[in-house]
Amino acid sequence: MRFFMPATLAFIGCLSLPASAQENLSVEELANLFQKQKAAFNEASNNGLGKSRGLKLVTVSDAATPQPAADTTVVSTATGSTPSDPNMPLEATPVVFGQLDPELQVNLRISFEFDSAALAESEKTKLEKICQVLQQSDIELMRIVGHTDTSGTAEYNERLSTLRAQEVARHLTDSCGIAAERLETIGMGERFPANTADTRADENRRVEFQALS
Repeated sequence: MRFFMPATLAFIGCLSLPASAQENLSVEELANLFQKQKAAFNEASNNGLGKSRGLKLVTVSDAATPQPAADTTVVSTATGSTPSDPNMPLEATPVVFGQLDPELQVNLRISFEFDSAALAESEKTKLEKICQVLQQSDIELMRIVGHTDTSGTAEYNERLSTLRAQEVARHLTDSCGIAAERLETIGMGERFPANTADTRADENRRVEFQALS
């Protein structure tokens, strides 16, 4: 089993704020949230309990293996092409995943076209504050997590969520100058809906950021 601690360890559960409200958070406010995440991950990994105030570590037995950003697939955003077939199987392995309480979550809605992992120009502006936080902070490792709604099969959704997380990482490295070793990507598919009452709701299609260390 792979266990991802803060030193070797992105939007989860129910939203603490509506996506539109979170987009209005300042760089300083986002940085403060990420520092609180780091503290929670550090405590949970060191206290032997697998949890801390605001965080519970959950084992996902069949998740796709997290990938360092250096290994992500390059997506042609110029052509809008999807990097690979979302129906293609992924290597699955147990992963310990951090489920944050709403007050520690950072949620942004990154919209993708149906069946696509290409990041549209109109969506890149939503990542500007994340870029600034990473450029200015001491965050060593940020995990980028893709999430989907429950339309389609679970296997397809996991693949698609992985590709979308990889595309966001590619943007952060190529356009923001963030070192690839500071980023890790994983897809959680439909497992952690933001809207548990309507698992097909639009807000479930999102990308999450977690500051692990």
